[in-house]
Amino acid sequence: MDITTTARAGATAQATGGSRQPFGRTVRAYIALMKPRVLELLLVTTVPVMILAQGGLPDLWLVLATVIGGTASAGSAAAFNMYLDRDIDAHMQRTVNRPLVTGEVSPRGALIFAWSLAVGSTVWLWLTTNWLAATLSAAAIFFYVVIYTMILKRRTEQNIVWGGIAGCFPVLIGWTAVTGSLAWPPVILFALVFLWTPPHYWPLSMKYKEQYEEVNVPMLGATRNGSQVGLQVILYAWATVACSLLLIPVADMGLVYIVSAVVFGGWFIYESHRLYNRAVRGTEPRPMRVFHASITYLTLIFVAIAVDPLLPF
Repeated sequence: MDITTTARAGATAQATGGSRQPFGRTVRAYIALMKPRVLELLLVTTVPVMILAQGGLPDLWLVLATVIGGTASAGSAAAFNMYLDRDIDAHMQRTVNRPLVTGEVSPRGALIFAWSLAVGSTVWLWLTTNWLAATLSAAAIFFYVVIYTMILKRRTEQNIVWGGIAGCFPVLIGWTAVTGSLAWPPVILFALVFLWTPPHYWPLSMKYKEQYEEVNVPMLGATRNGSQVGLQVILYAWATVACSLLLIPVADMGLVYIVSAVVFGGWFIYESHRLYNRAVRGTEPRPMRVFHASITYLTLIFVAIAVDPLLPF
């Protein structure tokens, strides 16, 4: 389908109010505003940290309450992001089917939904966990919406570096939900996710280089050549793995985590070097291979964090 035609159809639907759509489709559209795939990754980094903080299985109600609050909080940030970026989403092939572009959700409806989730998640976490977890959740929304989406995204190629801080908050929220305070292990994990975000996202921006150029969003993959981006991916991948190893002495991690950090970290670094080497040789760098590898790496590392405290070695 032609992008311009789709965007125009969405704009027309918003202007005229469109025809009444089935309730189920409306629900799916609002769920899409929350970016479910991103939510999955955020939750993967929350629950394992709660297990680490407890030194075993925490209270299941506390886990459920934190997951509900974290999902609503992250969903709020995503909905605000779609509301603010609906102009450029209409011109990018990978985002042209988002509900604000197609007209399945109105801008007003999206804004009300985003604010409702923001307020609701903060109050929920305050009542079911503690004030620190709720405050960190609100800070994550603010950072993603204001610092990243409104200030950095369209102004600097370092946008995802600092904007990615918002995605680091779930580890702090998970830890504080259990302990009511902060400590060095969640700080190290915060740094790990921070360092992981650029080598995770920059390959994606390489894949969609032309689309980012078209909407004047200076993602590094759109402003630099493949070898320059590949080198940055290598440096951040090495830094990510080095940071993961710091958790071993600080949190007294066992054999499962140690082996996982070394093996999966080595694989992540290998894929990063592979991207760079292909870019230098002038062949297709296959950036999505690193993108998917980065997701698998982070997931496996946090699975190891969850399993490690439950074992006697």
